[in-house]
Amino acid sequence: MSFEQLEAELLEMGQQKFRARQIFTWLHARNITDFSQMSDLSLQLRNELSERFYIEDLKVVRKLTSKTDSTLKYLYELRDNNHVETVFMEYNHGNSICVSTQVGCKMGCTFCASTIAGFRRDLTASEILSQIYTAERESGRHADSIVLMGIGEPLDNFDNVVRFLQLISDERGRKQSLRHVSVSTCGIVPRIRELADMKLGITLSVSLHSANDVRRSEIMPVNRRYDIKTLLNECREYMNKTGRRISFEYAVIEGVNDSDEDARQLHRLLSGMVCHLNLIPVNPIKERDYRSNRAKVEQFAKKLSGMGLNVTVRRTLGADIDAACGQLRREYEI
Repeated sequence: MSFEQLEAELLEMGQQKFRARQIFTWLHARNITDFSQMSDLSLQLRNELSERFYIEDLKVVRKLTSKTDSTLKYLYELRDNNHVETVFMEYNHGNSICVSTQVGCKMGCTFCASTIAGFRRDLTASEILSQIYTAERESGRHADSIVLMGIGEPLDNFDNVVRFLQLISDERGRKQSLRHVSVSTCGIVPRIRELADMKLGITLSVSLHSANDVRRSEIMPVNRRYDIKTLLNECREYMNKTGRRISFEYAVIEGVNDSDEDARQLHRLLSGMVCHLNLIPVNPIKERDYRSNRAKVEQFAKKLSGMGLNVTVRRTLGADIDAACGQLRREYEI
């Protein structure tokens, strides 16, 4: 519930308005999991709350810890026995958590493990929130930044994702700065336009993966609906409206999108844009023969940098625990 919805429910119960702030703080600042823990409420009110409502709390069915870099990977079980994944990563600048927004994915990107198992349903705002709150309680770590780049396409679950952003940034709760929240998309143009109009302050990460329409359509079926020109025009509009730089994600697949011509096409496409290009060594999955060679990815980055693009290669974390989202869920459910 939003704060306003919670307040309305409490008024209907005959409670005073200030109770909403107390409860909201318990939920979003103190991460409690049971109404009995709300010690500044009367026992009668706590019992009444537990009869009328529930607090989302995810069950950890598997937890993997990397031996190389302290990355944590959680497999959560939802109330309907579906499963999603969350990855907690440590960087020099702080802790980052990558959360899922759907059970499965409809987008069909050929290199992605999340789409192979099929789409089940959208996650609610509370299920997205609970991935963070549960991981923080279980690990004893605080997530400084949040990435919506796990299982699912965030902008295909637009309303729940926006509700999540509103809840986690609410000044009466967690107070998360949305400048430290990144929302990834494969390029659903109408939703990018809606996000731009909201001016939330998030970082928008757009999965590009090719600067060539034919190749991108092969890798990412969404390109058949919103081609590169349409997508890039909307990205420019997003930056103009929000003043926020876009990050383009590029999964480097050996022999598919890492040639000299691919580099030249990327340069022509992004030259002049105030943007960041993030190269990602593609994660191998059993059903595909896609591979990446780290040294070749670095060479590809060097070419692009020499052309004047702002480019980095994503640090690979949790490789020993298959930290890329989608893999653990599939293995568990088979």
